[in-house]
Order: sequence, then structure tokens, then C-alpha cells
Amino acid sequence: MVKGYLLIKLVPGLESDALSHIRSIPGVSEVNLVFGQWDAIATAEAKSLFELSRIIVREIRGIQGVQDTVTLVQGEL
Repeated sequence: MVKGYLLIKLVPGLESDALSHIRSIPGVSEVNLVFGQWDAIATAEAKSLFELSRIIVREIRGIQGVQDTVTLVQGEL
């Protein structure tokens, strides 16, 4: 499994709807509202890096209210 941590910037006024949509996406296991440079942090898991990128690009980035994302992919030593 590949795990990614997504830093998400939201459009003001659309936060609640965007977060609800993100939470409903298969593969997204956790979504938390945060304060600071980013508005939310989500955790997503997939069988491969390709599948994880599909969740991010096709699902999360396509949600109205999602302005920007940065993905941190979990690594192992």
C-alpha cells in the first residue's frame, strides 16, 4: 500500500462542502481541518502510486472548493 498526506488549500466559503466531498472519496481515510498556510490535511491510501495519483488528480483536485494541493508520499527506510 502507498500512503499519501495531502495538504489542501480551500476556497473561502466552500470549505464545508469540499471537506464533505473529500471525506466521501474511497481511499481517503482521514480529513482534518487545520489552521495556518493550509486549510486541511487528508490521508489517502492506494495499492500503487499510480492509483494514489488518480485519487488526487481525478477526485480531490476536481472538487469545487479545492484551490491547491501538495502531496507528501510516505517513504520507508
